[in-house]
Amino acid sequence: MQRGIALFAALTCFNAPAEEVRPAVKLASPRITEASGIAASPRHPGALWIVNDSGAGPELHLVGEDGADRGSVALRNINNRDWEDLASFEWKGRPYLLVADTGDNASKHEMCSLVVVAEPSVGKDGRVLAGNVAAAWRIDFRYEDGPRDCESVAVDPAAGKILLLSKRTDPPALYELPLVPGTRAPQTAKRIGETRAERPGGTLLPFGNQPTGMDVSPDAARAAIVTYNGWFLVVRGEGETWSAAFARGAVWQGPHLLPQAESIAFSRDGSEVFLTSEGKHPKLLRFPVAESR
Repeated sequence: MQRGIALFAALTCFNAPAEEVRPAVKLASPRITEASGIAASPRHPGALWIVNDSGAGPELHLVGEDGADRGSVALRNINNRDWEDLASFEWKGRPYLLVADTGDNASKHEMCSLVVVAEPSVGKDGRVLAGNVAAAWRIDFRYEDGPRDCESVAVDPAAGKILLLSKRTDPPALYELPLVPGTRAPQTAKRIGETRAERPGGTLLPFGNQPTGMDVSPDAARAAIVTYNGWFLVVRGEGETWSAAFARGAVWQGPHLLPQAESIAFSRDGSEVFLTSEGKHPKLLRFPVAESR
């Protein structure tokens, strides 16, 4: 017991959370039990989309920044093998969500999939209108160097690219796919680099440095990464490639102290990040994004 108390004290004292923009809230929806991906709504201020991990239905859950439950919508004819991340973006003037069915704990699946849906309609009361939605397009793919477990997927719509960061490799490997392949044929995720996302002073948690979520800022100048230890930023210079930016390593921003954080998303203006965790009625945190650190 004393060892456990000492470990908790070390975590909370050495890793005092960065100042939050607003106090944490709890997600009210009883349907969100294993939040594995979060994304800010492209068109509805104050709203966030969330997906659950494997074992849950193929649903998108809408919540308010205050944690309020705004309803759920199912993806038609789509399975949730192991959904691990969610991204929002605009393409040719229309808002979309990308669901990443990329979890693979044993690294045994030859193929993974990314499902893109038009953002579901939301009523004047802020709740989801449609009962289910169909996929706009789907990308089945394999990694060029064999199966990978991946929980960190983000979209850079200006470049027309999808970024994927492996979880269990050391160091984490960065892959790239086209956002709109132009064919239904399976794609190959190309390895374009690697990175480090490590807590200063070393990790106190098992697997604490493994990336569990990622997002790209609306201006595509930053990528945010969450691990079990805390959250990080990758800052990209003007004209710089993502591979070069990630190669410098992700910069530690601070701890979150969530029990199993697997979701991170930028706000629509890029000034904040939202984080949440697996579990029933988890906390929803938000932290400011500094200009540089």
